[in-house]
Amino acid sequence: MPLIVNLDVMLARRKMRLNDLAEKVGITPQNLSVLKTGRARAIRFSTLDKLCEVLECQPGDLLAFEAPATSKKSDAA
Repeated sequence: MPLIVNLDVMLARRKMRLNDLAEKVGITPQNLSVLKTGRARAIRFSTLDKLCEVLECQPGDLLAFEAPATSKKSDAA
C-alpha cells in the first residue's frame, strides 16, 4: 500500500504510549494498533482530526504517500 502511517513516530516524539493516545482519542487500543501497523483499510476524518488534536500535529505528519515502484517495459519487440 502506498500510504505510510507514521503514528509510531509521532508517539515517540510526544513520548506517549499507544494506550494513553487511544484513551484520549476515544478509540480502542486494538483499533489504534491496526492503524499504527498500516493494516487499516480506512480512517474516519473525525478520528484523524482527534489524533492531530491530541498529538498537536498535521495530517501530513501522520500520513505519507510513497509511490509504488514501476517496472519499465522494453519498447523493443
